[in-house]
Amino acid sequence: MRTTLNLDDDLVGRAKAEALRSGRTLTSVIEDALRESLSRAAAGEGTERFELRPFSGDGLQPGVDLDDTASLLDLMERG
Repeated sequence: MRTTLNLDDDLVGRAKAEALRSGRTLTSVIEDALRESLSRAAAGEGTERFELRPFSGDGLQPGVDLDDTASLLDLMERG
C-alpha cells in the first residue's frame, strides 16, 4: 500500500542510516520499527505502574516535584 507520512527529519535520517548500514530498504526499516512498536503496545510493555514508597517519614513533602531535578537538588542541598 502506498501512503504519505510527515516524519521528523532526524528520525528519517536515522532510519536511512540504519537502512544503509543493514543493506535494507528504508521501507523495510520503517515497517519493522512500526511492527515492533505495535507489538510492544499490544503486549502492554512499558505500561506497568509502580508505587514509590519512602523508607521513612511521611512521604513526599508538599511542593516537591520529582520531575524537577534542579529543584530537588536545591532542596537536598538546603536539607
